[in-house]
Amino acid sequence: MASGLFAHFSQIYSILLVIVIALADEQVIFDENASIGGTHTTGTLRRFMVNNEQQRERILDLATEINADVWQLANSHIDIYAPAHNEPLPDELMNIHHTSSNITTQPQTFRPSSPADWDLASFTNSTFHQNYHPLYEIDGFIQELARLHPDLVRLHNIGHSAEGREMIAMTFSAPSTNSTLRGLPGPGKLGFVIVGAQHAREWVATATSMYIAHALVANSSEPRSLRHLLDNFDFHIVPAPNPDGYAYTWEADRYWYKNRQVVGPHSKCVGVDMNRNWGYKWKPTVGHVPRIAGPGTLRPKLPADPCSFWFPGHRPFEAPEVNNIANFVTTLPNLVGFLDLRSYGQMLSSPFSYTCKKLPKDAEDLIEAATGAANALRSVHGTQFETGALCYLVYKAPGNIVDWMYRVSRIKFSYVAHLRDTGTYGFSLPETWIQPVGEETAKMVEYLSKFISSRIKREGLLLLDLRIQPD
Repeated sequence: MASGLFAHFSQIYSILLVIVIALADEQVIFDENASIGGTHTTGTLRRFMVNNEQQRERILDLATEINADVWQLANSHIDIYAPAHNEPLPDELMNIHHTSSNITTQPQTFRPSSPADWDLASFTNSTFHQNYHPLYEIDGFIQELARLHPDLVRLHNIGHSAEGREMIAMTFSAPSTNSTLRGLPGPGKLGFVIVGAQHAREWVATATSMYIAHALVANSSEPRSLRHLLDNFDFHIVPAPNPDGYAYTWEADRYWYKNRQVVGPHSKCVGVDMNRNWGYKWKPTVGHVPRIAGPGTLRPKLPADPCSFWFPGHRPFEAPEVNNIANFVTTLPNLVGFLDLRSYGQMLSSPFSYTCKKLPKDAEDLIEAATGAANALRSVHGTQFETGALCYLVYKAPGNIVDWMYRVSRIKFSYVAHLRDTGTYGFSLPETWIQPVGEETAKMVEYLSKFISSRIKREGLLLLDLRIQPD
């Protein structure tokens, strides 16, 4: 994972957000700074307000036709980012009520750090979670945590990325002498899987996965320790599921989204949207084509454009990173919990992603657990999270990881957590927010874990009672 680019002094960048409320009588401007990587760039983030589903589809159609970079889709708004060097957005789109944020990245010198600087032996005093880290420092964190806690942490090389980087998964497991669960096959415990940022630019998701990892090995006497969860659970965490894309956000393009694989000999574009490449309800086509037909005319589907931000690949599991994670998960026993960490939006979502017309048979249990988890999260710093099915809260997206984990890997309590914020900073969340986000997300994980284990203890359920039935 190490990159020679960061062996000496490197460049990190600070983001200047100038938020202008457009199409209003007044202009309200907010200036904030957040550390980010990448080259010097400028662009505009626009939030288009959505009044109804028809307008939402219209905005999305227009954005898709020009391959715009959609940062967030929500019921009330759609965020679209346009670099300054791109063609202007079409008039039909610009005439819709929106707000604008001008984004400029500027260089700032920083000194690389190492495990000796982080004091990982102390969860409370460690400085690691005060900053975002390049890929080689993430690798250092993983190796150091395993070195400090060989009795609790096992590392797995689960394969290589498209560019040949090692992908590491961490398993956190303690002796099961304290387990009070019944009905588990053999000596094992319940399994919980957590995945960091599949989309490269969602830095806080990877940072949060490492915070949770650290909390799981923290001494039980330390505040916010999660080690007690290891009495009943084994946790499996993949902090950097998209190592190539993540490295690219530090070295070239802060807002890169996909992985970095070559998608064909004749394509000038690179990368697959990992979160549309999973093998459950994967689709190779998209429904948005240029508006050459009249209103109401049925528009045929076209093959997905490899240059699209949402390119799902030519086939499921084409992305080696997706294939590696899937293969790893299929080896794990007794899985009952899954959490895909994302940003941004402040939502805890359950299946399904591929359709808005169908809910899982376990929808009632999923929403009950999610509502309690969102309340637990809010108790830490007051952060509000929405809960509901992913398709309803965000958008319909086939080939999503949460659907595969729920339906194929049969993990009943499968969720997607879109972390802070709701759009003021978006993907450039300030470093000062890393620890608060980690603290509240850890509380959410704690609640979900206790919800599952308490149900087993209270009702005496066998493990299979928590597992969904296959199709």
